[in-house]
Amino acid sequence: MYDVVIVGAGPVGLFLACELGLAGCSVLVREKEPEPDSRWQAQPFEKRGLFGFSTGAFYRRGLLDALRETSADVAGHGAPAVAAADGTSRPLAVGHFAGVMLDPAKVDLAALPYRLPSPAPDTLMIRLPAVESLLAERAIKLGVEIRRGAPVDAVVQHDEHVVVSAGADAVEARWVVGCDGGRSAVRRLAGFEFTGTEPEFTGYTMVATLADPEKLRPGINATPTGMYLRMGADGTLGMMDFDGGAFDRSRQPTLDHLQTVLRRVSGTDVTLTDVRRVSTFTDRAKQTTTYREGRILLAGDAAHIHSPLGGQGLNTGIGDAVNLGWKLAAIVQGHAPDGLLDTYDEERRPVGAQVLDWSRAQVAVMRPNRGTWAARGVVRDLLGTRDGTTYVFEKMSGLSMRYDLGGAHPLVGRNAPDFLLEDGASLGELMRGGLGVVLDFTAERRLAGPASAWRDRVRYAAGTPVDGLGLEAVLIRPDGTVAWAEVDDAAGAGFEEAASRWFGRPTA
Repeated sequence: MYDVVIVGAGPVGLFLACELGLAGCSVLVREKEPEPDSRWQAQPFEKRGLFGFSTGAFYRRGLLDALRETSADVAGHGAPAVAAADGTSRPLAVGHFAGVMLDPAKVDLAALPYRLPSPAPDTLMIRLPAVESLLAERAIKLGVEIRRGAPVDAVVQHDEHVVVSAGADAVEARWVVGCDGGRSAVRRLAGFEFTGTEPEFTGYTMVATLADPEKLRPGINATPTGMYLRMGADGTLGMMDFDGGAFDRSRQPTLDHLQTVLRRVSGTDVTLTDVRRVSTFTDRAKQTTTYREGRILLAGDAAHIHSPLGGQGLNTGIGDAVNLGWKLAAIVQGHAPDGLLDTYDEERRPVGAQVLDWSRAQVAVMRPNRGTWAARGVVRDLLGTRDGTTYVFEKMSGLSMRYDLGGAHPLVGRNAPDFLLEDGASLGELMRGGLGVVLDFTAERRLAGPASAWRDRVRYAAGTPVDGLGLEAVLIRPDGTVAWAEVDDAAGAGFEEAASRWFGRPTA
């Protein structure tokens, strides 16, 4: 019997497998596709954007350099962020909101909460197949078994285990996690309730040849009848047709259909002569009412789906995997405090709901009608300001995300800055083993004794910080979340309570 069976070998499932393998769990990943590559991963569909929270997760596991290599052929996105005069880093790109491109020079770095310089870039374009290959290789090195060509047609839950099967091919596990995408078999078979809003548009991405390319303006273009995108010189086109989502992946678009839609949304008589690849999507936005049913959990698109506007899908899924991995490992290892696994749903489902609303808000200012066009003009003006750009950047990068952990200090619940000690040790490097970390900045090293009680689950490091943000000590969970922070006059108050809450009983 495996400790955990993960269904789905995409980046979310593989990242979760790595987290569990790092903790010594026995893990099987089942993937229905016989080969890792598919037509949905061919150019241009293979490109994805990772934001600061996600690149930070790769950095904290020692995978940042390898991750950068996956972006080496994506122009302008393989380099670190630009250093600013105050020593912080400025993002190379911010992206867009509802097709309104944002200027990274307008990000107000001084207004960002608890930001410190980090090797992890704020934005990074990656190639999905390369990232999956990177994670699969790491998972195998950590002892994870990956079984391809292994679909799932039954999930049966018992008191102490779950049986996952396809015909006579059945395996047992103490826990099962569905990371099998927006049409998740695990979600359906386990009976999760999936609620939300139906689509307003069908989106298309294609690689095509135009007889008269000069008729389409480069970049993102909103029109009275929809939106289209002309990207680069490789023939990549995108368009959004507000047809109520009537044409999605259930049908293969023909050349005539694509030309009809492109002419309608562009308001031109442009001619398509050839279409080499095409993918469709919608803005359907749904989420499960819980991320856990007994011993079955969901992560990534299996738990929440929405349009790709703003590139939040992969980043939200990575966040799910990072949050769930160490908690599920603690359950398997038998030292988790009561209710630890419940915090996965409590922390991540509100994040998913916010992402769905972020997607809906963009659709709301893209609808092709007179009222929306008026509102869009106001939104464009707001997003052209320093405050507007900074707001969007905070949302997309994950800097504004804060779990409600009940701590008094405003850093508690946030993704930890990359604290750097004067001896050269950084928080990111200290977290590579997947343990929690205690950083003790006090001259007396007063947490050395208390922290030793959790020495098998928490790594202790002491030293003088380059910038301690006014703190004397900080406790960071394995997912990079600040669990406890001490200011000058706190004298260690609350450390043991916080450590017990997240890491269970002290070592005997």
